[in-house]
Amino acid sequence: MPDTTNNQQAEATENLDLLLDIPLEITIELGRTKMLINDLLKLGQGAVIELPKEAGDTLEILANNRLIAKGDVVVVNKKYGVRLTEVISPVERLEKLG
Repeated sequence: MPDTTNNQQAEATENLDLLLDIPLEITIELGRTKMLINDLLKLGQGAVIELPKEAGDTLEILANNRLIAKGDVVVVNKKYGVRLTEVISPVERLEKLG
């Protein structure tokens, strides 16, 4: 009698392995704003665009434009990074899809 449980687990692992190689676009969002085209055309080097978030507010981490986590800006070896402070649960992510 074949061991169907082990076969099913092996198939599930193979299917999961296929998903692990799918590339995702990760976006770290500091903020968004709207501006008039006229104001956009006036921007030059050194211009400052104000964002609605305050210093110290959490950033949003998006995978393929879906919120997956929140975090804070950190500096690591002179480069910016993000420390995750909250990871959105898979259940919450699925609820937002529907």
